[in-house]
Parts: sequence; C-alpha cells; structure tokens
Amino acid sequence: MSTHTTDHPDSPATPTAFELVGGEVPLRQVVDRFYDLMELEERYQALRATHGSSLDEARDKLFWFLCGWLGGPDRFRPLYGEPFMRRRHMAFPIDSAARDAWMAAFRKALDEVVDEPGLHAWLLARFQAMADHLRNR
Repeated sequence: MSTHTTDHPDSPATPTAFELVGGEVPLRQVVDRFYDLMELEERYQALRATHGSSLDEARDKLFWFLCGWLGGPDRFRPLYGEPFMRRRHMAFPIDSAARDAWMAAFRKALDEVVDEPGLHAWLLARFQAMADHLRNR
C-alpha cells in the first residue's frame, strides 16, 4: 500500500491502511490483543513458547513494524534496520500449524478491533500473505 501519493497536488490524498485502521491506538490494541491471546488461550501455547519469557519486546517490535508496513510512521527501521521479516524468522520453526495458529490469533484480535468489513478482509489477506511468506518448514 502506498503512502499519501496523489496524481495532482490539488487532489485528495489516498489514506493509508494505517490511517484506515485509525492510527496507533487501534493498531496497538490489535497487537496487544494478539499477544494477550497467546498468554491466555491454551490453543496458542505452542506459539507462545517460541517467544521467550516476556512478550514485551515482541509486542513493541510487531507494533513498530506494522506501523510502517501499513503506511504509518516508520518506527522499526531506525531501531532495527531493514525488516527482512523472513530472514529474521528463519531461526524459528514456522510450519503450517504455527502459521495457522498465528493467523487464528491475529484474526481474533482483528475481529475485536476492526469493524469495517472491507478493511478487515483486506488486512486478513495481507496478514495471511505475510504468514505464508514466513513459513519455513
């Protein structure tokens, strides 16, 4: 998704997915709910186990990544460099079951925060493509 680009200086800017979600507050709610589900629901325990003793850093990194990935402020790169998400996740065994658990938790988090059906469907498709891309087993 492109950021604010227009064909003509007087034409209105196309909103980014970040803006359509509602900015940082709702996006942070999605990320926090996603990780809360890992902590709270037994079906996500295998996924939770891949994250170490604390989820604080994972919460921040995913939030910062998603801000930029969805066309908002670039918070990830100044701290960690280029995302190279597949490379960063190669150390973790991500098979179809792990991908599906990740998507189930993310879908549930989106269900609770994103009300607009078209945006919800678009985000799910993007996250599914990302999850498929990160699968390495």
